[in-house]
Amino acid sequence: MTPQSEEELAGMIAGATGPLAVQGGGTRGFAGAGEVLCSAGLAGITLYEPGALTLVAGAGTPVPEIEAALAAEHQRLAFEPMDHRALLGTTGTPTIGGVMAANVSGPRRIAVGAARDFALGVRFVDGSGRIVKNGGRVMKNVTGYDLVKLMCGSFGTLGVLSEISMKVLPAPETEASLVIGTDRADHAVAALSRALGSPFEVTGAAFLPNRGAVVRIEGFETSVAYRLGALEGILGGFGEIERLNADASQTLWRGVRDVRPFVDRDGDVWRVSVKPGDAPRIVAALPEGADFMLDWGGGLIWVLCAAGTDLRAKIAPFAGHATLVRADADERARLGVFQPEAPALAALTQGVRARFDPRGVLNGGGVKAA
Repeated sequence: MTPQSEEELAGMIAGATGPLAVQGGGTRGFAGAGEVLCSAGLAGITLYEPGALTLVAGAGTPVPEIEAALAAEHQRLAFEPMDHRALLGTTGTPTIGGVMAANVSGPRRIAVGAARDFALGVRFVDGSGRIVKNGGRVMKNVTGYDLVKLMCGSFGTLGVLSEISMKVLPAPETEASLVIGTDRADHAVAALSRALGSPFEVTGAAFLPNRGAVVRIEGFETSVAYRLGALEGILGGFGEIERLNADASQTLWRGVRDVRPFVDRDGDVWRVSVKPGDAPRIVAALPEGADFMLDWGGGLIWVLCAAGTDLRAKIAPFAGHATLVRADADERARLGVFQPEAPALAALTQGVRARFDPRGVLNGGGVKAA
């Protein structure tokens, strides 16, 4: 089913007699079991005011279309959403509704916030077929309950997005990166923490074991040059430093964003969110043969390990969330995609879902097993 209007979407959900697998472009692999309900027909930029830094688009609008419109005005989606296609081997085109539904946020999250922090308003259809509007089209609005944040990261379990209003930001004049030559996770996290704690406005902080710790600086050319020099002065004790110009820096960070080191390699892929200070010990506890990379200064660990590995059991002593991003259907069903919730939180979650989707038709299978 591919509705062409919000009213048609509401009718399809209200008339559903079984579970619906909600998806946008079908590129991220989080749809649940059931008849496919695709929001790709709800496409198009309906309002873009560069001077006000706001854009409104249908949930099915392709992300490249939005990025092209923003680039023409020297603006961007600052939260740098990941493109999952290469990692998951999926086709299709990512949509802005899919980005917001999964709260997809890239390396720049450490500096500007997550996707949900840029959502100003949403329109969606809940599991009963009711059309709901929350938030607005400006950065200052008071609308009662903040359903905008609730919908971002709900993975289509509370409602199907039909329209998103969002904040955009100017694109920088240039960027550059520093690569600190170290192959140790503890040294890398220490270097990244030093950079992030400095006043030099780092917008990317990652560790690639075969490359080193990497920090990114963006802004006006003269400012970038000054801050690079200052960072070299405070990071020199962690290893040899290499500078990357704008083109090389952009290529490297697209690779970090899309987890390119794990593309076309066998095994399951996990996304682990932890305290940055715990990252070195978690890396040390990974099963033999596993590979990893760090983002968000160590707060995000991507892990590639043998198919069927219960990574949560391996890192159980540490607090965090481990999401199974890539695996076959049997392993997803056995291990579960999302981190199991504590009983009290699970009860709260089920209560919220019961309010928004009392029949349990929206991506229910996706929450449990897909």
